[in-house]
Amino acid sequence: MQLRVYLTLLSIIGSLSLSGQIGGESTYQFLNMSNSARIAALGGIQVAINDSADLNLAFYNPGLLKESCTNQLLMNYVNYLTDINVGYVSYGFSLGKYGTMAAGMHYINYGKFIAADENGVKSENGFSAGEYALNIIWSKKIQRWNVGANLKPVLSGFESYRSFGIAADIGASLLSVNNRSSFGLVARNIGTQITSYYEGGKREAIPFELLAGFSQKLAHAPLVLSVTARQLNQWNLARPDEDNTQDEFNTEPAESFGKQFMRHLLLGAEILPSPNFTLRLGYDYHLRQEMKLEEKLSTVGFSLGFGVKIKRFRLDYSTTRFHVAGSSNLISLAFNLNNTIF
Repeated sequence: MQLRVYLTLLSIIGSLSLSGQIGGESTYQFLNMSNSARIAALGGIQVAINDSADLNLAFYNPGLLKESCTNQLLMNYVNYLTDINVGYVSYGFSLGKYGTMAAGMHYINYGKFIAADENGVKSENGFSAGEYALNIIWSKKIQRWNVGANLKPVLSGFESYRSFGIAADIGASLLSVNNRSSFGLVARNIGTQITSYYEGGKREAIPFELLAGFSQKLAHAPLVLSVTARQLNQWNLARPDEDNTQDEFNTEPAESFGKQFMRHLLLGAEILPSPNFTLRLGYDYHLRQEMKLEEKLSTVGFSLGFGVKIKRFRLDYSTTRFHVAGSSNLISLAFNLNNTIF
């Protein structure tokens, strides 16, 4: 009964959202940035990986927070483009019969900027910009399902402009009886901007989205395949110039169903040559279409990485090709503070 009520609430909240947002149509976009090296290597977002005590997974689906994440400490660092840096720290602890919790901080630092007046006269003092989100994650096992929620107060500051908001994720995961198949469902960034960046300003939307995912570990090969469908609340993810919708100025046909469908999918694969070493590969078709150059496609949209486990320590690294001009590198460190190994 509890599970039925929970899933009904998830559906109602999803239906109340008027539409999904893509880049440039909402504020607090950093909430959707990947900060886990493992997940970044698998395409950027995966909400159904359910095979390990990885505290990072709860950031993408709070329903993946497990009792085995208790007393884990993790630190993520992202060397993003130019001087932009992203980070995430989190710690998991047990609530006994009331479930499992984790507390973390997600931030983005846009670096230092030169300040100048309307005449171009530079100020001696520059300014900085950054955004921060506290993550308070809770989960509990109900029958075969694991359900969870993530409350995220948000503070955003650009020079003297400040905004405060509140967001939340709710999610659920289901692991098959043979422990090889996993399903995940998430509603991310449910919430609102409480204060705008300037007095009297209109409140902006935050990037709400619905996601569903599936992960499968092959029975006779050291391989795990994962797929996540994002923006299920919005079909068209192409920019107007990419969509080529027919009008009096454009006679090209609209983007095909297959291409629109692929824009929603994030594909990932993990190769497990040993219990302590993992190779990873991911593909984001939407990112490739957004950022590619026709004259030089390169590996835009592809990501790769690896993971190493040594007793109570885990290191993950990944690199994602955002554009021919540059890539993003991510490092994740996790420490198991229990007397057991990962």
